[in-house]
Amino acid sequence: MTALAERGRIDGAVARKPARSQLIGERWPTWGSVFIGYFVLAIIYFPILWLMILSISAEPLTGFPGDWTLRWYDDMLYGTGQREGEAYAVAGRVMEPLLLSLKIAAITAALCIVASLVVGPILPRVRFRGPMLLGFLMPLMVPGIVASVSLFLFYRLGLHLKMGEWSLGLAHFIWAFPFALLAMLVVSSRFDERLLDAAADLGASRWERFWQIQVPILKPGIFAAGFFGFLLSFNELPFSIFMRAGDITLPIYLWIQSGAHNSSVPLIFALSTLITIASIVLTFIAIRVAFGEPRAAKLKAKKA
Repeated sequence: MTALAERGRIDGAVARKPARSQLIGERWPTWGSVFIGYFVLAIIYFPILWLMILSISAEPLTGFPGDWTLRWYDDMLYGTGQREGEAYAVAGRVMEPLLLSLKIAAITAALCIVASLVVGPILPRVRFRGPMLLGFLMPLMVPGIVASVSLFLFYRLGLHLKMGEWSLGLAHFIWAFPFALLAMLVVSSRFDERLLDAAADLGASRWERFWQIQVPILKPGIFAAGFFGFLLSFNELPFSIFMRAGDITLPIYLWIQSGAHNSSVPLIFALSTLITIASIVLTFIAIRVAFGEPRAAKLKAKKA
């Protein structure tokens, strides 16, 4: 009897033990997904890393970098070195496109914050939110060059608008708003409406409910919406080409200088590297500001 029981226990353990092929099949999706993810990230970020390497290369146009130098940053910022006259010209001309891009990006970010703060909390509660969401996200399905040409023709032939900073900011807003709305929907879809009802029962006005309850909870979505609007506008090229009124934004300036003459290309490498580093720093600051307080509150609650 004991022998039969022992044999049954061994057979059961063998039956429960997964086969080697099954283990490989279970591990492959994990390792395969990790490999594909890192491979895609490498394809995306390697050109940026290579650009940074070329910006500190003594001969960035000859191929693989050899000697290292900060000469191009010095030329771009202070106008020193062998190409002093040209460096001064580049350093002087880049400020006007940079300030214009920052101004238009700030307009776009403000419009994205206001629009997403109005639409985002309402959209999850409406009855026909599917078709409405599809309408708001329609610009994502249209190529940028097609959307920019269509909007240009609509501005000039349909509305007879004069091209300028605000028209360009509005065009950037139309392009960036779907991304800002998606960022806001991630937060607003988890918002508990009973908090507003409870505040109303306690005598809070509509403004108090919005400012003291809704805005603090939706703050991550607000920062994300503004951040998406700012970055997308700052880096936008097709809309800036068609919607500008003779003014040159920073992407247009970089595009023109990169194809103008080889002597300006190293300075463009240095400027692009500084812009990339500034974008990374701003991203970490935005994440810290948007998600730092909720995370700190959760850690404090766990300790308590």
